[in-house]
Amino acid sequence: MRAINPWINFNGNAEEAFTFYKSVFGGEFTKITRFKDLAGPEFQIPEDEAEKIMYISLPLGKNNMLIANDVPSFMGQVSENENRSKIYVGAESREEAEEIFNGLSAGGEVEGPIGDSPWGTYAGMFRDKYGIEWIIEFDSAL
Repeated sequence: MRAINPWINFNGNAEEAFTFYKSVFGGEFTKITRFKDLAGPEFQIPEDEAEKIMYISLPLGKNNMLIANDVPSFMGQVSENENRSKIYVGAESREEAEEIFNGLSAGGEVEGPIGDSPWGTYAGMFRDKYGIEWIIEFDSAL
């Protein structure tokens, strides 16, 4: 396993929060993807959500990342009084990603089946049988 990293959901202020985190931890963002960057005929983005963050990452040390996104309105508001984080697991291969995904999601609720993502990785997400949210991803570019 390459890494396990926290992934935080925000109500439209992910960029503001990560600018603050960057001021505390230092470093540079390794990737920022806005919803407009993924827009296309099959993935329509409302104008008021185009600038929201689909993915942002900030390295913390050698092998760790803090990752986040803004939750689009069609998915509802994030309750800031409840768990609003996902555990992100970066797998070393597609096979490892599938094994971890299938093992941890057993008895849980799959939110996004494992498969090729619009941003070029192999990923899936689910809530396990204990209510913990996970994202499993293999990025061949890493």
